[in-house]
Amino acid sequence: MEVWAKNGSGLGKWLGFVTAVWVQCISGNNYTFSNYSDALKSLMGLTQLELNNLSVAKDVGKAFGLLAGLASDRLPTPLILLIGAVEGLIGYGAQWLVVRQSISPLPYWQMCVFLCLGGNSTTWMNTAVLVTCMRNFRRNRGPVSGILKGYVGLSTAIFTDLCSALFADDPASFLLMLAIVPAVVCSAAMLFLHESPAGDDETEAKYFGAINAMAVVIAVYLLAFDLTGDHGAAVSRAFVAVLLVLLAAPAAVPIYVAFKARSKNPDVEEGQIEKPLLIEEAKAEPSATAVVTPDTAEEKGKRGPAIGEDHTIFEAAKTVDFWILFISFLCGVGTGLAVMNNMGQMGLALGYTDVSIFVSMTSIWGFFGRIGSGSISEYFLKKSATPRPLWNAASQVLMAVGYVVMALALPGSLYVGSIVVGLCYGVRVAVSVPTASELFGLKYYGLMYNILILNLPLGSFLFSGLLAGLLYDSQATKTAGGGNTCVGAHCYRLVFVIMAIACLIGFGLDVLLALRTRKVYLKIHHSKKSRKTAAGQQTIKG
Repeated sequence: MEVWAKNGSGLGKWLGFVTAVWVQCISGNNYTFSNYSDALKSLMGLTQLELNNLSVAKDVGKAFGLLAGLASDRLPTPLILLIGAVEGLIGYGAQWLVVRQSISPLPYWQMCVFLCLGGNSTTWMNTAVLVTCMRNFRRNRGPVSGILKGYVGLSTAIFTDLCSALFADDPASFLLMLAIVPAVVCSAAMLFLHESPAGDDETEAKYFGAINAMAVVIAVYLLAFDLTGDHGAAVSRAFVAVLLVLLAAPAAVPIYVAFKARSKNPDVEEGQIEKPLLIEEAKAEPSATAVVTPDTAEEKGKRGPAIGEDHTIFEAAKTVDFWILFISFLCGVGTGLAVMNNMGQMGLALGYTDVSIFVSMTSIWGFFGRIGSGSISEYFLKKSATPRPLWNAASQVLMAVGYVVMALALPGSLYVGSIVVGLCYGVRVAVSVPTASELFGLKYYGLMYNILILNLPLGSFLFSGLLAGLLYDSQATKTAGGGNTCVGAHCYRLVFVIMAIACLIGFGLDVLLALRTRKVYLKIHHSKKSRKTAAGQQTIKG
């Protein structure tokens, strides 16, 4: 596999990217809690606050993603994937045993530990995938982030619909899938996902466009399955077979790359390295960002790195821009997680007996937000130097509107809310990933990314564990088993209002960050434009 990684045609990095897509298809299991939370609540006799704190424990696993960030520069990618696969197998495997009632319900603190393990498993998978692919495709970080984060968004719908088609939404079967499928996929990805020395290709945009199109087809296919109601056994099996074919479709890109490379130069044996290309690449990219020209080492040491240069986490933490990005990210993902973690109880409160469609809708529209924002923000950055944080600002406003709609509890408001929250959450996640790399560099990106996603457990604790849990319990009535329940629009109304206000605060912070970083994005714009002009001149000379 190392031979492919060193292939001058770029085959290695495209093989790695496709396997990264497959890993992302199964690494969104952290967003599926609503599919089995009601089973845990009834089996363990939990109040809503206790159940929400279980979901917080799941998200606290993300905080230990710092370990994955530190390991990303010290351990090989296959080992990072292996750690994530084993953690997921243990964490979700234990929950499966409980929900299947193969063992008695574990003590509350032990369940928290196993949910934490399951949550942490995805940080190892995501770190391995994002760090490797962002380094392999340095000049197309927006599309890379959008596609990879888009497939994470789809993963919840993929798992939910597969379980619905094969196991009739049985929560025990669902947890068994969460335990086994990621372990199998990560084991396969260990063979192909490596950092590749191949240089950038002007045709990359075409390949990204093809993978984008395949992802949209998958999303529409899943959406059609969700909206067409109940299905018979034969239709469900046919749905699963077609879905697996669609998920395998991105493999056509590296196959095409290999065929194209051989047809152009059939005498080049696979595994040969084109040294001039590598030398040219090394000269062209002396630093991780290649955007801001650094001063002398002595001057840089006195003032610290400028925005756009490589930062250590300590250097980044001293900047105002880092904390603006961090807090605005909290306002978006924290409130979004509160909805995802409580979707089961929100649906029941409004009279829906089956909430799987809302979980799936949030996932699918989250995909559209992720994959669309990555490519669109890249396009407008290249065209008019539009700062990426402006897209985050737009998503915060729309998300606030979504929470107001859900607070009104009009007929169909949960459908509208799940679409809007999914879409805006997807934009927030996908745009923030390349933004962090552009402002603080790629050298320490693995750790920087995992510091940023500390907002997931923090936001889950503040908005889901405390806000939603306490306000729900204040409105709920006790049940015979020791738990509680609440039915009616009043159960979550105040929660939605407070989260709408938080999104408006995030909007203001994102606008401020866009104003503060406009010069950096102007430099990135000129850099991309000059490279495109130089490439065009070389083509004419050729």
